[in-house]
Amino acid sequence: MADKPAIAISIGDPAGIGPEVVTKALATGEVHQLCRPVLIGSAYAIEQAVNLIKAPLTVRKVESADGAATDPKVLDIIDPGNLRNEDIQLGVASAACGKAVSEWIQIAGRLVTEGKAVGSVMASINSDSFRMAGVNAGGGSDEGSYLFLLNGPLRVVHLTDHVPVKEAVGKATRENILKLATILNEAMARWGIPNARIALSGLNPHAHGDEDHDILAPAVEEARKMGINITGPISPDTVFRQCVEGIYDVVIAIFHDQGHVAIKTWRFEGTVSISLGRPQFGTSVAHGTAFDIVGKGIADHTAILNAMKLTATMGSGAGFPKS
Repeated sequence: MADKPAIAISIGDPAGIGPEVVTKALATGEVHQLCRPVLIGSAYAIEQAVNLIKAPLTVRKVESADGAATDPKVLDIIDPGNLRNEDIQLGVASAACGKAVSEWIQIAGRLVTEGKAVGSVMASINSDSFRMAGVNAGGGSDEGSYLFLLNGPLRVVHLTDHVPVKEAVGKATRENILKLATILNEAMARWGIPNARIALSGLNPHAHGDEDHDILAPAVEEARKMGINITGPISPDTVFRQCVEGIYDVVIAIFHDQGHVAIKTWRFEGTVSISLGRPQFGTSVAHGTAFDIVGKGIADHTAILNAMKLTATMGSGAGFPKS
């Protein structure tokens, strides 16, 4: 029991599909094989989700991650008691839920900082609930961090995220590429993928253009001299497929749509998000709270299941999940 790492899972906005998909993912039994999952949130919301999907699971309140076990039939949860049951109205945004969810996320982060968990998983939040509670829901990459999307064999880090293409081109500098390549290489080694095979996507068609020749190629050459196993720039219309085929471990995309189109075309469901460059290791899902289908029992749990597996293996330095 104790030899398995613990992961901290904030259950997301309880008015949305977070509790449902978290419960479905844990009901598979796959996560408990890798780690000791501990939920943070409303025990009532998880109990309702268990009833919704008719799973033979028991919800047990624990005081800390140390109390989390590996029994796949038991869902261990830290419930700080900061949300009344009656404040949860399915499909309705509220300040009460926004405030509570924000505090759950902070608790999960503290567990990682204190070494009680190897990483955190954040189920879907609702930006309206956060705004109503006066909480900053964020949006896009933070300064100094990069959006890293993973779905099966396709893994894409974005040099820029929510910025116009013209601005993204201006940010594709030698310094910025070297900085990202260094951070990515170090993180991959820490996560159990040493000497990661990194590909840099070109900017122009077939990677033939002034930026590719004069900026991207010299940056790659300099990174290689630093010991980073990076190749590029590679034609944007082939590099993502090469990652899927296992030629590369990860691709650096220059701008938002370059990476997002590839990920969403490869497989729309199941994408996991990491904020690369943050001191704590944490994953989140790339979908929302889906208020339109909440309470129907039809929400897809693939993304949160993938996030839990990735957190358990990569957070403990064991590399990518086997499946």
